[in-house]
Amino acid sequence: MSQNFSHRSVLLEECIQSLAIRPDGIYVDGTAGGGGHSFAIASALTTGSLIAIDRDEAAILAASERLAPLGERARVVRSNFSDVTSVLDTLHIDQIDGLLLDLGVSSHQFDEADRGFSYRNDAPLDMRMDRRQAKSAYDVINTYSEEELRRILYEYGEEKFAPRIAARIVKERELAPIQTTNQLSELIKSAIPVAARDGGHPAKRSFQAIRIEVNGELDVIEPTIEQAIARMKKGGRLAIITFHSLEDRIVKQAYQKLALGCTCPKSFPVCVCGNKPKIRILTKKPILPSENELAENPRSHSAKLRVAEKL
Repeated sequence: MSQNFSHRSVLLEECIQSLAIRPDGIYVDGTAGGGGHSFAIASALTTGSLIAIDRDEAAILAASERLAPLGERARVVRSNFSDVTSVLDTLHIDQIDGLLLDLGVSSHQFDEADRGFSYRNDAPLDMRMDRRQAKSAYDVINTYSEEELRRILYEYGEEKFAPRIAARIVKERELAPIQTTNQLSELIKSAIPVAARDGGHPAKRSFQAIRIEVNGELDVIEPTIEQAIARMKKGGRLAIITFHSLEDRIVKQAYQKLALGCTCPKSFPVCVCGNKPKIRILTKKPILPSENELAENPRSHSAKLRVAEKL
């Protein structure tokens, strides 16, 4: 299993520096993947410990194998990072020193053809990060209304041809259910005017949108940030890697909200809301991959890292 997860971890050195790891601290990697970031964090610990969380069974197996040499320093838990509070409660951990999230889909999930994440391989329409959940891409494509499909493609894929694609999907599925990634990919391609196909794969934005909907990827980001900060020690760090503008905007706005103090109208002579800033934002602009990393690791191309510190 682990050889499939051999891809280099994105912004690895930058994440380790940003977390300012204390050797006796407790850290959470909410997106364990193949365990690359987790291994680097746990390796910097002495008496501390790392909790590596992932909802994907394949990731859990790979991370467990990767982290096995570190023994007690690293624990692997199958869960969604949005359940970080209950994971910590179960492990009887009161406070943490840092949390890392590497959002989006892992290279491994793209590479495993039968998972249905990629428009490059023909596979059943699946796209579930956690195969225990019921809803798959098949359900989204074959049961959502035209209006819902249009909204998802436009909001999550920023796809300007969303109305045409949604209409084409609905028309096609009336004849027979849409079953595979190839069927869907060709259908999307046919809905986009030839002159508007801008070099990239015409199905890229739509596949992103459907994957986000299937896995509820955007809904869990802000609540997870709030949970993490609530359980973090003073001076603890939160480091989040995003891969597209939607994720990045949510992280940026969630940080800004937590960094904000008083929210009373400016006309009030004294503060009555009692709000105090909970974090300090350490990255006015996000940290981007180095030229070296961009050359060596194609997955890092759209990566952005934002870091905050608990006050």
